[in-house]
Amino acid sequence: MYKRVILKLSGEALKGDGIYGIHPMTVKSIAAEIKDIYDLGVDIGIVVGAGNLWRGKTGEELGMDRAQADYMGMLGTIMNALALQDALESFSVPTRVMTVLQISAVAEPYIRRRAIRHFEKRRVLIFAGGTGSPFFSTDTAAALRAAELNADIILMAKNGVEGVFDKDPNAHDDAKMYKELTQDRVLLDKLAVMDSTAASICRENKIDILVFNMNTHGNMKKAVLEDTIGTLVKWEE
Repeated sequence: MYKRVILKLSGEALKGDGIYGIHPMTVKSIAAEIKDIYDLGVDIGIVVGAGNLWRGKTGEELGMDRAQADYMGMLGTIMNALALQDALESFSVPTRVMTVLQISAVAEPYIRRRAIRHFEKRRVLIFAGGTGSPFFSTDTAAALRAAELNADIILMAKNGVEGVFDKDPNAHDDAKMYKELTQDRVLLDKLAVMDSTAASICRENKIDILVFNMNTHGNMKKAVLEDTIGTLVKWEE
């Protein structure tokens, strides 16, 4: 069983069956699964995206300045983090939102030593605001937090995606899912696990990644217990 994990949640998963926004019952269902792994005694750090609210690339395509659009996305991750915190605390799971953006009225500033202290006090941490810099994704934020906090693995909880495939399974009936991959293979073949910056950070810091479908009930617990699900992307020398 893993002892400390970074859980990367897709923002789109928080919208439920809607087109966009935050669906409270869906968030509560996700929180219930996180509580299951919290009860195992695992240190949990969560990085949540904002695809249910805003994407920086979308803003750029509409003619916005990319940096400005990315900052809007960072604010979206804070909204999602607060919704998830509320749901976790409804299950009596002590939770702290930490953000690299200065927004002290609703969240703590991210400080590495303080984050480690929170883990020691058995608190779930939600890292919001991405990296705090435009042009970087929340995948990169997850890789950075995993490296800084000595996480055992990054759990990439995908919205309706079972793992990593050799081709798009929605477009190709013969697409095959990998059970295990090396990080070199991911970078070389440009497989859609996470963006290349995040993948490089994971490789350099020897951090494994598990890609799995978060919509299947019990998958988060199976992932933490090291059951065979999804695709395991391993570091190899």
